Amino acid sequence: MSDIATAPTGSTTAGPGPTTVTDTALVRRRIRRWLWLFVVCLALSGLTAFPLQSETTLLVRALDATGLSSALPALGDWAVLTRDGVADGFGSHPFLAYGTDWLAFAHLVIAAAFWGPLRDPVRNIWVIRWAMLACGAVIPLALICGPLREIPLFWQFVDMSFGVFGVIPLLIVHRLIRTLEWDQAVRTHHDFARVVPSP
Repeated sequence: MSDIATAPTGSTTAGPGPTTVTDTALVRRRIRRWLWLFVVCLALSGLTAFPLQSETTLLVRALDATGLSSALPALGDWAVLTRDGVADGFGSHPFLAYGTDWLAFAHLVIAAAFWGPLRDPVRNIWVIRWAMLACGAVIPLALICGPLREIPLFWQFVDMSFGVFGVIPLLIVHRLIRTLEWDQAVRTHHDFARVVPSP
């Protein structure tokens, strides 16, 4: 279904002839759906940082059970290495997990920032633009810090995929918000033209 509807001649939104106006209710619903998808995924990705030790253990078991560790030995070896590293680090120095706790908390705080666009997307479009920049920054961060931390290249691409896939709903939301902005400008101009006659 299109975001555009045609107002019939003689309606309060129409001029002398048929006028194209935006179905703002439909656009707002689509904005909210895409934003909720982004917010839920962002929050879930943050929550997974809490049980990191259990998750790495389950990952190794899942790779072994499905045979992926044999089919993709590099992935299997990396999963075992991360499991052992997390177990050794958290076991010997539990305070290290405090860092990943704050990582999870940061994801939840960032997700909460989208309450503004959910309520008033036009006024808070800057949040969407900021999030798009953050998604783009994921790529240089992975490429710079990945080699410094001895992260395998294939896993750097996994990390970068969060930015690539994350920006897709944001681009859609941004386009929809721009549609609302344009509609508001047109309606404001139309109402002003009706009240203030041309000289």
